[in-house]
Amino acid sequence: MDRSRTGVRIGVLALLWGSTFLWIEVALEALTPVQVTFGRCLLGAVTLLALCLLSGRRLPRDPAVWGRIAVAAFFCNALPFTLFSFGQQSIDSGVAGVLNATTPLWSLLLGAAVGTEGALRPARVAGLLLGFAGVVLIFAPWQADGSGGWGALAVIGAAAGYAVGFLFMSRHLVGKGIPTLALSAAQLTAATLLTAPTLAAGGLEPVEITPGQLVATVILGVVATGVTFHLTYRNIAAEGATHTATVGYLLPVVSVALGAVVLHEDFSLRIALGMAVVLAGVALTRRSAPPGFPPRSPGRRPAYEGRGHR
Repeated sequence: MDRSRTGVRIGVLALLWGSTFLWIEVALEALTPVQVTFGRCLLGAVTLLALCLLSGRRLPRDPAVWGRIAVAAFFCNALPFTLFSFGQQSIDSGVAGVLNATTPLWSLLLGAAVGTEGALRPARVAGLLLGFAGVVLIFAPWQADGSGGWGALAVIGAAAGYAVGFLFMSRHLVGKGIPTLALSAAQLTAATLLTAPTLAAGGLEPVEITPGQLVATVILGVVATGVTFHLTYRNIAAEGATHTATVGYLLPVVSVALGAVVLHEDFSLRIALGMAVVLAGVALTRRSAPPGFPPRSPGRRPAYEGRGHR
């Protein structure tokens, strides 16, 4: 695939993924956080199951594979989706997108801990420190209320959950001979089952929803969850997850722009500076090894790399 087509696919994925925070914000005007979480998992799963049916793809049958899918669904879907829904009750959608950009930082730390990233070079260490400095700048703990308090912490926790989920998926699911459409459909199905019990905690309340809020909820589930999650899986399989992770650089730009234009959210100089610092830190952590730098140990794969069938 030439670079122009790859760039278009990355751009589309960034736009769809970055818009997630906008749709969550609108859906929360009518639904509780657990309703938003369960609804997007259910709608995303139904969308991908329908695509599986139309394309003749079958879901995995091995119980061991389903066990791994359940683990991935918890860390990559159920947990972060829940944390995003609760977190965005107190922080703007744009800030949520910026904090979500810390996922590559958490992934690097996790990869170093489990040995998939090899030795941390000085540039990557500097990137980690710079990225977390940007998070602190956005979070503003020196202020009386901070930037959302527990809401900001919840979104940071969601980003860390993504890092764990992506590492697990790349090591135990991608490249194992299972079509990515079947994998993504199965994983969102598992996430739906995992989040269903949470409806007992505020998810059974009557719903009064406007047409606009209903449309936002459907887009969140069908497009921003189902379609986007499958595109992410496909991009990991086709290009490798390290390349796919570069989408994270664009998410804050999309989320902040949509939040400011559509929702008229505040965009202070401090948040702008924090966003720039986070992105600079992430960029440093993704720098290629200099010539002559010792390669990773044989048999080790980066936390984001993997191949698989479409």
